[in-house]
Amino acid sequence: MYSKTSELLSLLQTLYPDVYCELNFNRDHPYQLLIATRLSAQCTDKRVNVVTPVLFAKYPDIKSLAEADLDDIEAIIRSCGLFRTKARDIKLLCIALLQLGDIPSEIDDLTKLPGVGRKTANLVAGELFGKAAIVADTHVIRLSNRLGLVDTTDPTKVERGLRAIVPPDDGLFFSHRLVRHGRQVCTSRNPKCGDCALVSLCCNTERV
Repeated sequence: MYSKTSELLSLLQTLYPDVYCELNFNRDHPYQLLIATRLSAQCTDKRVNVVTPVLFAKYPDIKSLAEADLDDIEAIIRSCGLFRTKARDIKLLCIALLQLGDIPSEIDDLTKLPGVGRKTANLVAGELFGKAAIVADTHVIRLSNRLGLVDTTDPTKVERGLRAIVPPDDGLFFSHRLVRHGRQVCTSRNPKCGDCALVSLCCNTERV
């Protein structure tokens, strides 16, 4: 498994040398990444990147979002889906951040914030604080199963399984590269196996 993982890491780095988080946010306002990631649940990054500039222009800091009218947040983020739940979480998250005074840097502490699951916590901890991170989103889960790295669709178990075989310093970029490959080649339906540079490592393209 370790030999296979090493080969996979090398291939992915060659294929996607310049990957990055595709959710837009201002690094001077890191709370924006928390909110953008919450909005991305069951929504595309492209759609989130259309919505967040409007949201952050009207509410340019944590305090203004914490005090914002819930109906107005809902109206702005409606196109992201699940807008009522997401609006509530955004408001509660900003209230919690005001009380804390800063964004926690550890994954377990991040998951204590309203609306923040392990996927969001890993992304934020990795992107903002350089922590070892595995972002087990839908693409990472699907490809990890197809490649035989894990045999579960439970996000927490996928994260745990990948942490056991992927070097900590590679985890975040490994996740980003799997996401990129999942979007461009190894799609959920009709994966482009004939065009896939990873096909020799793939166990069963129909597994997930």
